Amino acid sequence: MLPHDARHACATRAGSARSGPAGFVVAALLLLVEAAWLAAALPGGALVSDLAAVAVAGWAGYACFVAARRGPAPLRWFWVLLATTMGLAVLGRALWTAQRLGGDPLPHTPLIGTLFTLGIVTGTAALLSFRAAPRSAVGRARTVLDGVIVGLALIPIGWVVVFRDVAVADIADPMRTLGLLYPALDLMQLTVLVAVAGPARPMWWPLTAIGASLAVRVFADATYVSLFAHGDYVPGHPIDVCWPLSYLLIGAAAGCSPSPARGDGEESVEAPPPPWWRVALPYLPVGGAIAAVMLARLSTGQTPHLIFLGMMALLGVLAVRQGLAANENLRLVAQLRWLAYVDQLTGLPNRLMFVRRLSRALRDETPVAVLVLDLDGFKQVNDRFGHGTGDDLLTSIGERMKRAVGTDGSVARLGGDEFAVLVQGHAQVRPERLAERLLAALRPSPGEEEAGVHPSASIGIAEYGPRHTSHTDLIRDAEIAMYAAKAGGKSTYRTCTPALREAAVSRAELIADLRRAVDEGQLHLEYQPIVDLATGAVRSAEALVRWRHPRLGLLSPERFLPLAEETGLILPIDRWVIHEACRAAATWQDRAPEATVAVNIAAAHLRRPDLIATVTAATAGAGLAPRALTLELTESALIDGSDAVLDRLAQLRELGIRIAIDDFGTGYSSLSYLHRIPATELKIDRSFVARLGEDARAYATVEMVTRLADAFDLTVVAEGVETDGQHAAVTAIGCLHGQGWRYGRPAALADLRATLTTVARKQG
Repeated sequence: MLPHDARHACATRAGSARSGPAGFVVAALLLLVEAAWLAAALPGGALVSDLAAVAVAGWAGYACFVAARRGPAPLRWFWVLLATTMGLAVLGRALWTAQRLGGDPLPHTPLIGTLFTLGIVTGTAALLSFRAAPRSAVGRARTVLDGVIVGLALIPIGWVVVFRDVAVADIADPMRTLGLLYPALDLMQLTVLVAVAGPARPMWWPLTAIGASLAVRVFADATYVSLFAHGDYVPGHPIDVCWPLSYLLIGAAAGCSPSPARGDGEESVEAPPPPWWRVALPYLPVGGAIAAVMLARLSTGQTPHLIFLGMMALLGVLAVRQGLAANENLRLVAQLRWLAYVDQLTGLPNRLMFVRRLSRALRDETPVAVLVLDLDGFKQVNDRFGHGTGDDLLTSIGERMKRAVGTDGSVARLGGDEFAVLVQGHAQVRPERLAERLLAALRPSPGEEEAGVHPSASIGIAEYGPRHTSHTDLIRDAEIAMYAAKAGGKSTYRTCTPALREAAVSRAELIADLRRAVDEGQLHLEYQPIVDLATGAVRSAEALVRWRHPRLGLLSPERFLPLAEETGLILPIDRWVIHEACRAAATWQDRAPEATVAVNIAAAHLRRPDLIATVTAATAGAGLAPRALTLELTESALIDGSDAVLDRLAQLRELGIRIAIDDFGTGYSSLSYLHRIPATELKIDRSFVARLGEDARAYATVEMVTRLADAFDLTVVAEGVETDGQHAAVTAIGCLHGQGWRYGRPAALADLRATLTTVARKQG
């Protein structure tokens, strides 16, 4: 009975009904009739056996032909070769039957032997054409040799098992001893099947059925040889049922053959390595063969010719197999070296190869220079167009760099969007000239520039000198110069100098100190009042972070906040500022209940989903009403925001948190985003306020922004008001609130509370 999945597969193949279920049932019934006939020892058993074998083999060949015609293209040759194998079996069995009926009881003729041997060849070729079989000629040869090794190892084992009690005179008969080749060839085929089945499980069902067919044939041929050697075989023996049974299993595999799924009969990239026993399979029987040779020599005093020839052949095949394995190992080593030293995306040397070449150049004591190139804005390309476009861009840039550098240096990809060029020896071109060529080669074409898929690049140059003790120092200096080029406006190059190196060391030390600043309580807040321009009352206060550095003293935000944003330290700093500002605002609610506190939020924090939890925890923990907190956001942070960011801002507004757009007018001011962002106020940048008395356009800009805010029902705060003239101007324009030194410098919380108390008394 077929397994459930095989019956289901047969039922779904209506087009092959005759070669599938119906044909299988007829062939199976014929096989049962033969088995019953032979078991009952009825007359004519030999003829019944021969006819059943011819009929079942014919049906199996037809089923394989139908599977080749109707099945998927990758399996077509597999089924065609199996159909040919069954056709040869039909011819061989028919010729055997004809010659046996002609008077030869066991017609072991060369022609019949050739037909059966050709069937083994085509069957093996079918297995090697399977999708999971090795694709290379060397791999296929190695698989066949594995099978030959197992088959040859069976010969001395079979000799000891089969001929241990056969008379020496009978052993001399070539027809008796050469019969061992049939089960040896069968076992060879079975070994090939195991090798091509692949390590994935479960195995494709038709391949399992074919494996069972080969196992049945191994048993049948081995039993036949043993019976024949002892003179116990006569045509019509019950063992004759095994050969048509092997054909029936092949026909069943063809008639019910769903296409193999990925991983079932097909090697995949993720396929696990084969188990140890499969790797050792061709070598396991060799030990048994050696033991069999020793037993045969002990029992007869000499080594039979067939065993001697078989062992010689086995040694030769083992030598060839090991030679192929050694060649394959060399090829794999070369491939692993290529994988280890070559970037898989661009085909350029990778960081490991670049470091090896650089180290070798330094040992040669020749002039050496390193150029490190980093793309500007590559992340935006990935975010906007996807990583596939980014990968194509990196490949294109690698090709452009190779053409630009030519023979003057070697290009490598260090990782991500970072490339490097090694210039060694007495080059004909200076590194600076090479950097100019690279920048020119990387400029986008008109189409790329319009599409926005080609970022610029920044290049750092470092030449080997007395300060460098290793390749690490040289690459580090090139990267220092590259970051300086980025800071200097991008799309340019810089050469590392002692001043740049010293600045980089100071920068690294400052970053390390900043990591400890929050935990060690080195940060503190100062508060600058925001006043009502009409009454002078303090309506709010902006919390401004300061850093009391233990060695450098008090540092302004301009010194450390850019570093915090680059390194991600801005997130813990922002959280600390929000909590500290809320606690401070809670202390002045009794003096000025309407006064709020404003906190600047970095763009990175705005994109985090835990911003709402941070804000609500801070206000709730301080006992501060949400309406008393204003989050100040720059225009650039808001413009880059996604729909998720806008939803987050809307949730904050629903909680009562106020939203201010800081430095308005200096970024990407747009009416469209004012419609989308749930802001409550605009803060006019101090650069406009500073020019109010001397620049009519600045006056017009402030006036326009004020009217725009009125249209959107937004409160306007004029920043940077320092003089009476500026105060008069922003008041005349109609700004309701002002912030600047004229109203108060940033001060400690105690000073702000004193100011709030004084104002409250005056108003009282």
